[in-house]
Amino acid sequence: MTKLRLTHGAPATRILGIGSAQPERVVTNDDLAAVMDTNDQWIRDRVGIAERRFGGSGDTVVSMAVEAGAKAIAASGLSPADVDTVIVANCTTTVPIPNAAAQVAELVGVKGAGGFDLNAACAGFCYALATASDMVRTGTATRVLVIGSEKLTDIVDPVDRSTAIIFADGAGAAVVGPSEEIGIGPVAWGTAGDLVETITMPNGKHIFQEGQSVFRWATTKIAPIALRALELAGLEPSDVDVLIPHQANLRIVEAIAKKLRQKGAREDMVVADDIVTSGNTSSASIPMAMDHMRAAGRVHSGDVALLVGFGAGLSYAGQVVICP
Repeated sequence: MTKLRLTHGAPATRILGIGSAQPERVVTNDDLAAVMDTNDQWIRDRVGIAERRFGGSGDTVVSMAVEAGAKAIAASGLSPADVDTVIVANCTTTVPIPNAAAQVAELVGVKGAGGFDLNAACAGFCYALATASDMVRTGTATRVLVIGSEKLTDIVDPVDRSTAIIFADGAGAAVVGPSEEIGIGPVAWGTAGDLVETITMPNGKHIFQEGQSVFRWATTKIAPIALRALELAGLEPSDVDVLIPHQANLRIVEAIAKKLRQKGAREDMVVADDIVTSGNTSSASIPMAMDHMRAAGRVHSGDVALLVGFGAGLSYAGQVVICP
């Protein structure tokens, strides 16, 4: 009888390095007020955003992913030749083929890499991180470049204040590699398909969301997912040094942090608030927030970080990681 073999990889994985990229153009709330019925205080009160970045014609999902990915590889102390797989989480490429990952791999210098795109909307980075970790542990890959990159301004009606005030452009990346000690915990993921119509693209051109429905869902259902990720990793809320939820809305971020503190998270737990200056960048928001917090000295190597993404689908995922 013919027998097959399976590959065997590392006993565990960790994030080796991170990086991020944003367009140069800063768009303030006052800028938006000049083209729609809104104002700075109204936006700050509802979503907590003060400014965001909008890409120009030269900024694409691929170009921002390349910049963020190259920075993550450099931060990991590796060269592109050390990476053998590229995953690009996104939901905003303008065409389904060719995929972004193949283009990014070639432009970053990861020759002949396995590459694919992953679409779990705003949960995409967490989904991709879990996939990359499992690939390294099973021996399917050795080191994986994981990128969340979005140009949401391509799918937002620029004068629709329900979406145009929220969404923005950017990319965040991480290199996942082998480790003797666990640096990426098990993923807690799932979907709420009964709510799929709350975030859609009904005309195939512009994103639509039922803001209040999504807000209620996120503020009640996401903290339990974060707690489940902690349980799977064998940790308690008090073990968390840094909470990095998807940067959807500052009020949602604060609600999740409050619920975790009610369950035992420390008062000094650092909470990501990149939404204030970066807006909602979907799959890019978690790695970009981590990189910005690292640069600002708010996150340190060895910190226990709890990541949780959520968005269209409605998809959600969370895991615990050790910061590189």
